[in-house]
Amino acid sequence: MISQAMQDAFNKQINEELYSAYLYAAMANYFEASSLKGFAHWMRLQSEEELGHTRRIVTFMNDRGGRVILDAVAAPQVDWEAPLAAFEAAYTHECHISACINALSTKAMEEKDHASHAFLEWFVTEQVEEEANADEIVQQLKLMDGAPGGLFLMDRELAQRTGGGEATA
Repeated sequence: MISQAMQDAFNKQINEELYSAYLYAAMANYFEASSLKGFAHWMRLQSEEELGHTRRIVTFMNDRGGRVILDAVAAPQVDWEAPLAAFEAAYTHECHISACINALSTKAMEEKDHASHAFLEWFVTEQVEEEANADEIVQQLKLMDGAPGGLFLMDRELAQRTGGGEATA
């Protein structure tokens, strides 16, 4: 059985993950409106991945006898100055999610909830990858310095991304 304190903390994280999915869906729509279909594709898959994270936490909570309580999801930003600004926002957001996961992991240790702590190790590792992926694109966009040819090539590259929502194993 999961403690009330851990249940509350996991419910807060579920809201964070749902907001992440919502934010990346908004970014996908921004890129669609900007005729950057590859960027939009990358963000749609990112949104699906965040929903996979949500499902993973919900399943864990249910397996532990917890009660999932969904809260309202805040409206995300819908426009950015440029593709670089959108990906900088994505990177900043991933850093925020890493901090949330780390706080949740610390709470599990304080509560001596070994099952939750072990479960969260996957998320700790996942966040390293999430930050690195977003930051890599930020750095590439900075190197392009607004060159339209580079943006076109990057759009084609991002269209090749596969996956999304795979956070089930």
